[in-house]
Amino acid sequence: MAKNQKHRKITFYKNYFQDFFAKQNKKVKAKIVWTFDLVEDLQRVPETYLKHLENTDGLYEIRVQLGSDIFRIFCFFDQGQLVVLANGFQKKTQMTPKKEIEMALKIKAEYESEK
Repeated sequence: MAKNQKHRKITFYKNYFQDFFAKQNKKVKAKIVWTFDLVEDLQRVPETYLKHLENTDGLYEIRVQLGSDIFRIFCFFDQGQLVVLANGFQKKTQMTPKKEIEMALKIKAEYESEK
């Protein structure tokens, strides 16, 4: 298999993710980009970086950690190989805030209704 062949393609939907990304500092942005490369390149992405959210209909979170800062970027698959980014946030507690999950599900529904 060609070394540069990607297993997935990350794509943006509207400005949800970009708005979050724009607010991050250079180091965080670099780590997010590094994590995206991993998600695109690895055939099997470890749960450390990409995890299905329980009790959601196909919602995943891309997990980014930089030092003690933890970030989550919600996403979902389209046609199996396309990872569509929804919203992102900085995680401050163990539990993922319900409003962030609801927002991501709303974005996913919006995306699917526009397809």
